[in-house]
Amino acid sequence: MHYSFTEKKRIRKSFAKRPIVHQVPFLLATQLESFSTFLQAETASAQRKPEGLQAAFTSVFPIVSHNGFARLEFVSYMLSPPAFNIKECQQRGLTYCSALRAKVRLVLLDKESPSKPVVKEVKEQEVYMGEIPLMTPTGSFVINGTERVIVSQLHRSPGVFFEHDKGKTHSSGKLLFSARIIPYRGSWLDFEFDPKDVLYFRVDRRRKMPVTILLKAIGLTPEQILANFFVFDNFTLMPEGAQMEFVPERLRGEVARFDISDREGKVIVQKDKRINAKHIRDLENAKTTFISVPEDYLLGRVLAKNVVDGDTGEVIANANDEITETVLDKL
Repeated sequence: MHYSFTEKKRIRKSFAKRPIVHQVPFLLATQLESFSTFLQAETASAQRKPEGLQAAFTSVFPIVSHNGFARLEFVSYMLSPPAFNIKECQQRGLTYCSALRAKVRLVLLDKESPSKPVVKEVKEQEVYMGEIPLMTPTGSFVINGTERVIVSQLHRSPGVFFEHDKGKTHSSGKLLFSARIIPYRGSWLDFEFDPKDVLYFRVDRRRKMPVTILLKAIGLTPEQILANFFVFDNFTLMPEGAQMEFVPERLRGEVARFDISDREGKVIVQKDKRINAKHIRDLENAKTTFISVPEDYLLGRVLAKNVVDGDTGEVIANANDEITETVLDKL
């Protein structure tokens, strides 16, 4: 460790009763070696290890165009010596830093090549990427003439965390569940339910938005969203009326909004009666596959798929559209 002239002349008294067996090591060695490993400034470009600044460049490159006929490759990077030393930066209010330049290679492929891609042209050029602050021998940085140090701080561990509000948000005491996705690098994602069981999400704890916006952003169509998260009721429209596929598990416990009959027309469940296990058993014994329903039973429901005219190919109604009388007339 380097001592100044004044420090060498300073008298130091020790009141320890035990002799010093081992000298205190240089405590800044870890920080200095870590930053040196990050930059690899003294290492030749061909011998640099895939870590630190080298790994940051290789994780981004190569960059390929949308049509695939142009590719930007990373070759190497260079760090120029600082323009001013530490004392001059402190006196002039400057940052003790080094200019970072990267050598990149532009590869152009022949678009008219009939077989495999053929390289048409290759260009190499140095690109100025910015400036990187340099660490002083004392483990600090000089930013705008002021000496600063990096202080380690705690951060949340990456992962997925589930929790609820313990019933404190809503007056009814209903538990509102939420989930938080903390990535190793990037934005946080929060998912939360409201009292009406509608799911929302937030990016970096900002304004909440419906989760369907996120699902559409990652490429899901309304049909795929409905197919993944909802159960469908299948209806068939015929000239004599509408028919619904008979699914016992969905009807048990429901109140009949109309008379439910078997295939022979015998009424099994009367209107406004609750459907019990005996009714389900009678319908199964009658080998019922479809139930005739009135057309107004379809009003207010939501379409699970796009309805397309088979003759013209025109989309009559889109998925997730509510069935109204106008839509029902088109169907």
